[in-house]
Amino acid sequence: MSKRLSFLFPFCVSLFLFLAGCASSSEEGEYTALQCAPYARSLTGVNLRGSAASWWRQSVGVYPHTKHPRAGAVLVFRSTRRIPDGHVAVVTSVENSRKVLVDHANWEPHRVDHGVPVVDISRTNDWSRVKVWWAPINHMGSSAYPTYGFILPDLTVADAGS
Repeated sequence: MSKRLSFLFPFCVSLFLFLAGCASSSEEGEYTALQCAPYARSLTGVNLRGSAASWWRQSVGVYPHTKHPRAGAVLVFRSTRRIPDGHVAVVTSVENSRKVLVDHANWEPHRVDHGVPVVDISRTNDWSRVKVWWAPINHMGSSAYPTYGFILPDLTVADAGS
C-alpha cells in the first residue's frame, strides 16, 4: 500500500465515525452513548429522535424555540457538508451574551466533553453562527458552524404560552 493510501485510510475512517456520530436511531438501544443526539436527550429528557439537525423541525409546536441561550437549552446545529447530520449540545452555563458552555458528545470523536466554550460570531448576536472550542489544539476552533437556535426542553409550547 502506498504511503498516501496508508495515510488516507485511517483519516477516512475517522472522518466517517465523526460524521456518523450525531445520527440517532428511532429504536432505543441502537446507538452508542457517544452520539450527540441520544446524549443530549439523556441530559434534557427532550423526546425527539433522528438526526440532530432534524430536532429543530421536529420540535416545532412541541418545545419553545429561542435565539437567546439559557442553561438547560439544546443548541441545534444545522446540517452542513462537514456535519451532515447536524449536531446538538446542551447549554450548562451562559457566560455572557456571546459565550456559553456546553456538554456534548462526539464533537471530538469518541468523547463526551463537559464545559466546552461555544461563541456566537453572528453579526446580530442571534446565535445563528458559532465557533466551538477544539480540545486537540487547546483553542477555539477556526470553523464557523450555522445553527438554528435553542430548544427549551424544560417547557412545552403550551406551558410557554401561559
